Amino acid sequence: MFNIFSKTDKQKYQIAPSSFSDLTDHWLDDSASEGQLLVDVCSSDKQVIVKAAMAGVKPEDLNISLHNDLLTIKGKREEEKEYEDSEYVCRECYWGAFSRSLVLPHEVDSKKIQAFLENGVLTVILERAGAAKNIKVTVKE
Repeated sequence: MFNIFSKTDKQKYQIAPSSFSDLTDHWLDDSASEGQLLVDVCSSDKQVIVKAAMAGVKPEDLNISLHNDLLTIKGKREEEKEYEDSEYVCRECYWGAFSRSLVLPHEVDSKKIQAFLENGVLTVILERAGAAKNIKVTVKE
């Protein structure tokens, strides 16, 4: 990822230490190629629900895929406006590509997945697969 900040700039732009400093340090790190997407995962008897903050992301810039029990969310957040004749005093927002892959806590039905992007929050609803049935196996001699 292109990094416009030097090591000393990162210190200068951190106005006050925060619990997010580890997160912003990762975003400003030269070695980081993508931002990490933070998610909430809820599970019920019928669904698995994944939520993620997506401020500034357009639906067409998202790619959501499911492979077995691995859900992957990829996208990009682009800064639309650059300010001429100005410099940043503080820069904590991440702009660029991000992704997150997570193992789902339950098996889901790959044909019953919905995704909504509303008010800057992505919600992915995955219907759980039918409960596994216990089958008695007879052992033969």
